[in-house]
Amino acid sequence: MVSREPLIPKHGGYRKLKSFQLAQLVYDLTVRFCERYVDRFSRTRDQMVQAARSGVQNIAEGSQASGTSRRTELKLTNVARASLEELRLDYEDFLRQRRLTAWVREDPRRVSLIARRCETVDQVAGWVKAVHDGQCGPSGRNGQGGPSTSSTKSIPSTTYPEIAANAALVLIAVACSLLDRQIAAQSKAFEKEGGFTERMYRVRSSRRKSRPTGGRH
Repeated sequence: MVSREPLIPKHGGYRKLKSFQLAQLVYDLTVRFCERYVDRFSRTRDQMVQAARSGVQNIAEGSQASGTSRRTELKLTNVARASLEELRLDYEDFLRQRRLTAWVREDPRRVSLIARRCETVDQVAGWVKAVHDGQCGPSGRNGQGGPSTSSTKSIPSTTYPEIAANAALVLIAVACSLLDRQIAAQSKAFEKEGGFTERMYRVRSSRRKSRPTGGRH
């Protein structure tokens, strides 16, 4: 039988990737954050927006390239990961230079944001306001922003820039974790199956073997 392995497999579909969706949310959040809290004449503003955009674009380009080059897919996914790491440092610098607090990993507000599973920048903004007003706790309304809980009552109120920057850092951390897993899966697939050249060889070899041979008279 002729091999059913296609020469160019299904590819793209990046809009369904959780990593893409989260990177896009980080991009939208960064644009809004920079408009509100970063001087428009600052070079950092452009760098942050471009780094966030690069995360989104390279995930999409890598997904599209996967049909003919797993190597390119892996390379571009790595670029997306590096861009988000650059963006993470910019947010950390923003907090440090203004003597604002970077929340520790165990901070209940981080847990609250992850549990909310925001899909739009407006939903993140709503969460930021709830935290600022002391109305958002990890166990309130299943993480959807209920009354303050015992775990958050002791947390002092803070400023909008601090909350927004930490919200971005939380989402970046989740996006980077997803991309790390994505890169690991892509690397494993490349090692096992090779790239386009190897696939082309397998398909051609399989089809040659399946051709009927004429008998000798």
